[in-house]
Amino acid sequence: MERKRREQNRLRLPDETADFVRSLHPAIKRKIKAALKTILSESEAGKALRDKLKGLRSYRVGRFRIIYRNPSRGVLDILAIGPRKIIYEETYRLVKRSGK
Repeated sequence: MERKRREQNRLRLPDETADFVRSLHPAIKRKIKAALKTILSESEAGKALRDKLKGLRSYRVGRFRIIYRNPSRGVLDILAIGPRKIIYEETYRLVKRSGK
């Protein structure tokens, strides 16, 4: 019997973002890791962003947000993770700087 293999997305995190997650409290870190697994399995789980951040999605984890781009070629790009208060401005600066 032939088994269909589900296409698995891979996660790509910038080094600064990975360092930030490592520095968080263990309870928050667990929640963020669980959220990343959810995003990997359901890339449409987050809210679609508008205006200057169109094409990106935001997933809520308490007072933190995970900003990501829908997977292309099996790679899910996490652009930023941070507190809601500043994350959208920081993400806009990152996107503007990279030209994407």
